[in-house]
Amino acid sequence: MTESLTPAAGASLRAQGLNVAVGARNVLTQVDVTFAAGRVSALCGPNGCGKSTLLRTLGGLLKPVSGRVWLDDTPLDSLRARERARRIALLAQTPGMPFGMTVAELVACGRYSHTGMGGRLGERDNLAIERALHLMELEKLCTRDVTALSGGERQRAFIAMALAQEGNVLLLDEPTTYLDVRHQIDILARIRELNRETGMTVVWVLHDLNQAAAFSDAMLLMRDGKLVFSGTPDETMDPDRLMAVFATPMQRIDFQGLPMCLPVLAGQGGHSDVRKPVEVGSSTVPNGLNGGRHGN
Repeated sequence: MTESLTPAAGASLRAQGLNVAVGARNVLTQVDVTFAAGRVSALCGPNGCGKSTLLRTLGGLLKPVSGRVWLDDTPLDSLRARERARRIALLAQTPGMPFGMTVAELVACGRYSHTGMGGRLGERDNLAIERALHLMELEKLCTRDVTALSGGERQRAFIAMALAQEGNVLLLDEPTTYLDVRHQIDILARIRELNRETGMTVVWVLHDLNQAAAFSDAMLLMRDGKLVFSGTPDETMDPDRLMAVFATPMQRIDFQGLPMCLPVLAGQGGHSDVRKPVEVGSSTVPNGLNGGRHGN
């Protein structure tokens, strides 16, 4: 099964004046942001800055104290849960562990918004499930109990479930968690290719800035519950800008057309040493990384 998934064209997501609290703590403060239809955007920032909260609010799992989220021109809170799930697929950072369920059964859960709980799977549903399993290289594991999988295999199964929804928007919170380097690059590249083929809008939370720069059209930096910068990867990967967000000196390296940044280790020079981009020679880029964000 080699065909790609075929969701409807991507939709835009827009947040206006978003203020979100979790318990008694204000997590997001006056966030205004638009994620353009058909684009791949990466949310980046230090731990606890509100990335996951913003993603869950965009997916309709959290209700803002004030402000609103729009899916194209439709207020998100005006959609029924099932209609919202048809249009937005969200993979949370720590999805619940299903017990007594095979990989194929877990991926089939992604079709509930189309069939209803316990609904009968049709030809289109089965095809979407097969394609998602193929994209995440899970065909040989489809009869395995989810609890018997490694952390990386389980993460790929949950991503496949989200892909099987065939939504207009795909929201992924740290999709590379538990994955080895090969699977990290491979999965980001596959989702990027899916975005190119279908126009599906993708918003993902990524901690690896270099992966975010390689596979995204836009990078958004958050700090203390606020959106502090939004721009292209080239604009975002500025050592001074990253220092202001992460409080860590960075050195920029332009690697075969890709902007990359590395942290400056203690004793390797101060912040004043890392402002000028460094050109790297003709090293080979790992397969799938070179040009990940180009050509679209």
